[in-house]
Amino acid sequence: MSQKVRVGVVGTSWYTDFMHLPAIQSHPHAELAAICGRDQNRAKEIAGKYGIPGIFNDYRKMIEDGSLDALIVSAPDDLHYEITMQALDANLHVLCEKPLALKARHAWEMYEKAEAVAVKHMVFFTYRWMPFFQYVRDLIDQGYIGRFYHCEFRYLMGYGRNKEYFWRFDKKRANGVLGDLGSHMIDIARWLVGEFTWVTAQLGVFVDRPGADGGAIDPVNDSALLLVKFANGAHGTIQASAVAHIADRSFQQQIKLYGKAGTLEIDFTYLGSKAGAVIRAARSQEEQFQTLQVPESYWGDVDQSDPSLIFTKNAVGSRLFIDAILENRSVNPNFYDGYKAQQIVDAAIASHEKGCATSIDNST
Repeated sequence: MSQKVRVGVVGTSWYTDFMHLPAIQSHPHAELAAICGRDQNRAKEIAGKYGIPGIFNDYRKMIEDGSLDALIVSAPDDLHYEITMQALDANLHVLCEKPLALKARHAWEMYEKAEAVAVKHMVFFTYRWMPFFQYVRDLIDQGYIGRFYHCEFRYLMGYGRNKEYFWRFDKKRANGVLGDLGSHMIDIARWLVGEFTWVTAQLGVFVDRPGADGGAIDPVNDSALLLVKFANGAHGTIQASAVAHIADRSFQQQIKLYGKAGTLEIDFTYLGSKAGAVIRAARSQEEQFQTLQVPESYWGDVDQSDPSLIFTKNAVGSRLFIDAILENRSVNPNFYDGYKAQQIVDAAIASHEKGCATSIDNST
């Protein structure tokens, strides 16, 4: 291992520019060594912005170059499996964007391979690191909910309302909003409530879109609604939509958790460039909800109106991935968590297609 962890990044999207590149650049023991993108003008632009010396248009050549310690896979969903497997063949540590793969069997292969070659592996479920969700998780661990009865998870956006081609709604390339926003809520639900035992789902396509070449497209869902049961007996609903008109909000997340000991509600909304989360709580003996403030210790030196700053200031996300490599310790969420989320995505698709509930195998 070199003095600094030398990181290559596959993908030059706005999200890569917003999330992963600033985070890696902010880490004192990481070096952005290479960037790979199909659009070489965009790759050169990104390289210039972050001072990245290596510019590639083929991830295979970037991996074969042999100068990297770790790889961040921030490419479209249909490329995650092949890029990650090649990186693992080269014994690179890998951080892969969610969803980990398009099918659970591929996600499992990625997990097994990463474990076999003994590298650090992370799947980027962004919201696990948000201070308000971390606080809620701790409240649950302290018994605030008690025995879970039922729960609701909702993630709404409007990015799919336009009638234009987008690979996320192309069945050959992605699993729609279920794989995009839905996988986030599935992971948060599993993290907060527990393992799933069965799923029934309805998936919808509400906007007609052209294919990549302007012709016909094999469409995939832009709206998803799941009814789920957890191993602890709790019932839940998960809703994700890319076609909700939410006016001046960039997105909205709503989570409600009900149990024997009490109730927790979390509303997280981006309004323009500012974000805010409100936590409402009531213990079983209380007749009114109270608003809970997230303790300062969960935030560190971060402006609470912009939670995204945690990714360049705190030991979370891409920075946590680097720390795990340097300190030789395990990291979460990892590829196993990605596999478990993909199990639910697969089950939801099967349920929709067959018109019946699908059970979840928790033996692995």
